[in-house]
Amino acid sequence: MLSLYTLNILPSKQALSNLPKGKLLINTINAHSYNVAQQDALFAEALANGDVLTADGASIVHACRWLRTPSQPKERIAGWDVFIHEMTTLAKRAEAEHTHPTVFFMGSSPAVLQRIVERAALDYPHLKIVTYSPPYKPEFSQEDNIAILSAINAANPDLLWIGMTAPKQEKWTYYHWQDLNIHCHVGTIGAVFDFYAGTAKRAPLWWQRHSLEWLYRLLTEPSRMWRRYIIGNALFIHNILKEKRAKR
Repeated sequence: MLSLYTLNILPSKQALSNLPKGKLLINTINAHSYNVAQQDALFAEALANGDVLTADGASIVHACRWLRTPSQPKERIAGWDVFIHEMTTLAKRAEAEHTHPTVFFMGSSPAVLQRIVERAALDYPHLKIVTYSPPYKPEFSQEDNIAILSAINAANPDLLWIGMTAPKQEKWTYYHWQDLNIHCHVGTIGAVFDFYAGTAKRAPLWWQRHSLEWLYRLLTEPSRMWRRYIIGNALFIHNILKEKRAKR
């Protein structure tokens, strides 16, 4: 079971600039992943034991404030925010040093990855983009894992993105952390692959700024999102109330 009282959540977007160099696991948490982690021990362990955790949802920010947890995030830091910050920082360093660092995208389909390569060539011309599309299946075989790890380690990237949706991406990265012989930041960013490729659309800025991105997704994809947001939001409130009662 995951508790917000025990999590070390990054306080603000500004804190992203202070992250140390080297091998670093960056995860995000929102209401949905918090709910899932109550029933998934490995997922809870992955979120609790990663190096950096950001609040990818205003609900987490408000819950931490209401519960008066040790971590008090001041704002939402979405996977997209982490992605843009890391890519921009690496690109600026590459331009200044006249180098071509490698960014590795592991996850999603070949079509989505191709769009990422094409867009990144325009947005970040100093970065070398390498991709790997894993088999589409609930669980990877030992051979699958060996192939994925071998591809990543051979590329020796300067930045690694894992995009396979939660909780699969967090659990896979955490479980294989010691097998990743790399020395860079690693972010589990799920839907950001599709957002950056243009195969999925984020909510307009007004919805984002008013903490209503979840409602936008519900209205635009009701058949797919109703369970996550209608039932999920009620479950989140129930779980937060349980945490509050447990601390009395």
